[in-house]
Amino acid sequence: MSTEPAGFEQLRDEILRWKERRNAVILAHVYQPPEIQELADYVGDSLGLSQQAAGTDADVIVFCGVHFMAETAAILSPEKVVLLPEPAAGCPMADMVTVSALRDKRREMPGAVVVCYVNSSAEVKAESDICCTSANAVRIVESLGDVEILFVPDRNLAHYVSRFTRGRVVPWDGYCPTHDRLTPEELRRTMAEYPRAEVLVHPECRPEVIEMADFVGSTSAILRRARQSKAREFIVGTEEGILYQLYKQNPGKQFYLASPAMVCPNMKRISLEKVLRSLRDLTPQIRVPEEVRQRALRALEAMLERS
Repeated sequence: MSTEPAGFEQLRDEILRWKERRNAVILAHVYQPPEIQELADYVGDSLGLSQQAAGTDADVIVFCGVHFMAETAAILSPEKVVLLPEPAAGCPMADMVTVSALRDKRREMPGAVVVCYVNSSAEVKAESDICCTSANAVRIVESLGDVEILFVPDRNLAHYVSRFTRGRVVPWDGYCPTHDRLTPEELRRTMAEYPRAEVLVHPECRPEVIEMADFVGSTSAILRRARQSKAREFIVGTEEGILYQLYKQNPGKQFYLASPAMVCPNMKRISLEKVLRSLRDLTPQIRVPEEVRQRALRALEAMLERS
């Protein structure tokens, strides 16, 4: 059965015409609706998409994701125009840490290394020592050795990382509402319904949920695990948009969402109509002040040097 909405072909063709006219590249996070993923030049996780776009000769980046992702693209590609088709597509977790609060905490912990999850604003990245992704967080924190670490903004990812490091990890009290919504009780019910399924969860999930999983990993790691695993059924503990790529990459395998509540409303704000309007009008543009961009870039480069 087609997942394409009515009028998809006409909208797609119009978008592609404007994309060529603007010399643009379209990026889509795996949590985006299927029709957006189908339209994109690249589909993946946030940092990987920004890195791919930076390596192209495109003049315009259309980022179908949320605000901090478009900011990361602007940090890595200051010479390009970066568009976010829906400016209200924010990230509640990124909003849970502010520059002023982070500065206050740094004064309380003067010797700590601030590790900043990329799911954060450019300003917060600029106040941090080093960034990480959900894919490399363990490796980045391990590389810092026996030090005190202030990990912002995701307490669940911080807890997961703390299991693998010699240092003391102090978590910021932030979380992803979509992943934190999955409770052990609900996962247990889904596991009882599909007893042969392998359980794959994102490290933004609660520690109690992570303990129940067969595999814990980032979106890219979950996709890779599903391809490589001999299992034929999987329970997926991350945002439901990933199911489109899981089915696309794994014909013959079955995937069950751990909870029907695992839907990020911000990721669903972008539509084909908004992509077309954004390309046509070259708005809304995402800009990062140069002084902030330079300091945020240093935190990202520090991560890339250790990855």
